[in-house]
Amino acid sequence: MTRHELRERIFQTIFQLPFYDEELPEIEVSDVADSEEISDKDKAYIEAKVAGIRDNLEEIDKTIEQNSNGWKVKRIGKSELAILRLAVYEIRFDADVPDKVAINEAVELAKSYSDEKAARFINGVLSGVVGCF
Repeated sequence: MTRHELRERIFQTIFQLPFYDEELPEIEVSDVADSEEISDKDKAYIEAKVAGIRDNLEEIDKTIEQNSNGWKVKRIGKSELAILRLAVYEIRFDADVPDKVAINEAVELAKSYSDEKAARFINGVLSGVVGCF
């Protein structure tokens, strides 16, 4: 799988997080509707990223709120929030991903799963995040 496809799988997985109020269950990486097999290496990569996001969720959400011009995490659409969480994790905690790549990939995910307004919002929030660090 390409890095973009892996990010898409991570997005699809963390999109589910807000639907669990208390203890977040372990989320399995499924092969949804695709016929493509997920290799063990790709599955491990996805699971590691999802675990990193879950482990740092409070700090990630705080960073999002600090850079979203008054928008509280609870008011941000679920798709946009999942995209932001992934990108903020990559910017703050994943040294292997350049900031520009994290922002570009987030904007591309927003164009696929949201709309142009959401893509601009995400770009603005992430530009603020990068400016802080």
